[in-house]
Amino acid sequence: MKIFKLSLCCFIFQVGFVAAQDQQPSGSAPPTENPSPGKCYVKCITPDEFREETVTVMVKPQHTVLTTYPATFKTVEERVEVKEASKKLNYVPAVYETVEVPYISKEEAKNLKVIPATFQDDLEEIETYPEVGRWEYRILEDCPSANKEDCMVACYVEYPSKSEAVATKTLNSDARTTSTSTSEVKAVYRKEVIKTPARVDEIDIPAKYSTITRQVVDQPARVEEKTIPAVTKTVNKSVLVKKGGMTVWEEVNCELVGSANILPILYELNSAKITPKSVDIIDKNLLSVMRDSPALRIEIMSHTDSRGSDDYNLSLSQQRAQSVVNYLVGKGINRNRLEAKGYGETRLVNKCANGVDCTDAQHQANRRTEFRIIQ
Repeated sequence: MKIFKLSLCCFIFQVGFVAAQDQQPSGSAPPTENPSPGKCYVKCITPDEFREETVTVMVKPQHTVLTTYPATFKTVEERVEVKEASKKLNYVPAVYETVEVPYISKEEAKNLKVIPATFQDDLEEIETYPEVGRWEYRILEDCPSANKEDCMVACYVEYPSKSEAVATKTLNSDARTTSTSTSEVKAVYRKEVIKTPARVDEIDIPAKYSTITRQVVDQPARVEEKTIPAVTKTVNKSVLVKKGGMTVWEEVNCELVGSANILPILYELNSAKITPKSVDIIDKNLLSVMRDSPALRIEIMSHTDSRGSDDYNLSLSQQRAQSVVNYLVGKGINRNRLEAKGYGETRLVNKCANGVDCTDAQHQANRRTEFRIIQ
């Protein structure tokens, strides 16, 4: 939220002892027609009003957690066959011997001689033309008739047979054969015969074994199931009860108007924890003001001296300012009305910057907590 100086965040009206009723802030009037002299009024916007409620939120639902356990193994020894049993075949060749085998090199046979057939000469009479007779017609010579048929004469003429003598041969003796015998011829040849036949001797070759070690499952992998209950969280929330935004005049102590107001509270060394003595100071100087003027918004400003690193001082001052805000919220002040701002050593009130020699009192002046009215 943007922070202004007091003169910009609220309109301040201060009633003096002189001409108190003649001078008013431009454009507005204080809440009373006759304000008391020496009073200061702040024109502010009323804040929203909230009611704090408690809500239970399930931040993590009930769920199941699975835990796995890997399988475990054990080492066992095992006798294994590294070479299978087999058989060796030993070949023994055959043994031969030579023998003489008789055989007939030329078989006994018969030779045949042909005696041809013999003949004798003879004659055979063959009739070559038979005896015949036939009518024959002839034309008369000097026939006076002009008709040729009158001049023809029919005569029957016989002709004797004709024959021819043919020389022939008659069979005296037919062809025949005569045989003569041829003796057989014997011989021998040499032959190698098996005296001892070939054989295969079978020799058993035993299997070979070895001992190995191997890991076997002792217990298989398993899963254990565990139900995790739901996790809830109680959250405080602010519920809007009344919408703010109304312009009101708040009477404030004139000492609060102007520059920042010192809260003379102390902290333990390098700590942001508020001491019991500081609690009384906050209650008396700031808590009462915020309760009396519910429209005011306050910035808590914390500062450190220059001793220590810049980053550390800035962080520490922010924690200290936030501690004051947290305390006021715990007392019922709406957090929206408060701003915490740590300035570290950026706003020193004297010359005691880094590297400058100063007394403890001078450094103490820089270690302060302030508050101011903001919008």
